Amino acid sequence: MSRQNQAQTVTVHVPMKFTWRGGRKTIVSEIGPASPPLPKTEDALLKALAKAFRWRGQIESGEYASITELAKARGVNDSYACRLLRLTLLSPEIVTAILDRRQHADLTLKQLTRPLPIEWDRQVSAMSSLYPR
Repeated sequence: MSRQNQAQTVTVHVPMKFTWRGGRKTIVSEIGPASPPLPKTEDALLKALAKAFRWRGQIESGEYASITELAKARGVNDSYACRLLRLTLLSPEIVTAILDRRQHADLTLKQLTRPLPIEWDRQVSAMSSLYPR
């Protein structure tokens, strides 16, 4: 067998890392100077905030008697509905930062729906690294 007929393997190494943005995994290249991503409000955050406040209004108006009833009507589980409704308890400063596109590009819905302090000033302190003040 001649040398020309042998298959050759070429290995290419591309430095990169994976990060979560807006609920999706994205690839970030590590080649060259990295410019920080422009802050942008991800659709997932906006949609979740809108849905949470709409759902709260539907419960408060009596359209749905409970979170369980709302979750069943919307085809989601109770746990998801509760986590989403937790967004209505966020500090107005945090909500405004998201709506004004001032949140950090790495802020995710998962971070927003985790349990946070009830007091707004403590929420702001806990989330301060995720949006500039």
